[in-house]
Amino acid sequence: MNPHPLRYLSAYSSDVQHQASQLLNSNQLGSLLKQRHPQAHQLSSGLLYDYAQDLKNRYMRSSPPISKVIYDDKIHVVEHALGLHTFVSRVQGGKLKAKNEIRISTLFRNSPEAFLRMIIVHELSHLKEKAHNKAFYKLCQHMEPDYFQLELDVRLYLCHRDLYGDLW
Repeated sequence: MNPHPLRYLSAYSSDVQHQASQLLNSNQLGSLLKQRHPQAHQLSSGLLYDYAQDLKNRYMRSSPPISKVIYDDKIHVVEHALGLHTFVSRVQGGKLKAKNEIRISTLFRNSPEAFLRMIIVHELSHLKEKAHNKAFYKLCQHMEPDYFQLELDVRLYLCHRDLYGDLW
């Protein structure tokens, strides 16, 4: 059993943490999350790039291109949050080539589509805003109006997963 069952909720208010703790202790959190998000997405690794590119084209046409979107089993949720946006610069000939890559923890391979969308929206927002500031979160909400609720749901799922295992 995890010694810190609410470690993913440390930035939330004590009220939210208390409610989450009650739901975890009574083993009701899993059923609540399953009720909100009944099934896992069907996006294979091959379709992940297309899914992210569609979101980018819909909301961020003028932002830099993304070269890769993949599931990455080396991402540890605690260390690197839920996903990772990398900016890779390489010298190719006499030119400097830059690539934006999005890597998502493999534990979201079998999660609801809304969770995956929230993570991709977060990482896409880093194309324009590097810091987690007001403009960053405004852009996240522009692309996903339920961004904050979905982020909380993802963090609640991670707490549940630590104690009881996967839901989907």
